[in-house]
Amino acid sequence: MFKHITHTTLYVTDQDEALDFYVGKLGLVVHTDADVDVMRFLTVALPDDDSLQIMLLLPGPPLHDEATAEQVRELIAKGGAGGGVIFETDDCVGTYERLRDLGVEFTQEPTKRFYGTDCALRDPFGNPLRFTERPAT
Repeated sequence: MFKHITHTTLYVTDQDEALDFYVGKLGLVVHTDADVDVMRFLTVALPDDDSLQIMLLLPGPPLHDEATAEQVRELIAKGGAGGGVIFETDDCVGTYERLRDLGVEFTQEPTKRFYGTDCALRDPFGNPLRFTERPAT
């Protein structure tokens, strides 16, 4: 049976801009950047844990014909092309302040909830992202 999830996909409209955001601002690292003939296979991961990679994928072949790719690009612009990602952090407020100072725009400031403190943002393509600090036990 399955052992673990290795990849999740976020659709983007510019992979270089995505790298600037995910690596340059969020602090992830490039895991794979390869030309596989029909597409650029680009993944990023946490610096100390590459067990889950985020694939930064352009809409288009081999997954989409041009009409479908255009629909996906329209959904990306509206923030509706995927499920997003939730990161865990040890310091939600500190991470929020560091990223805000780097120019990251948030859709929700850090808020205490029953499961911890979290906040929300969107990447430059509208993908929803959150990060959460678990409550002290």
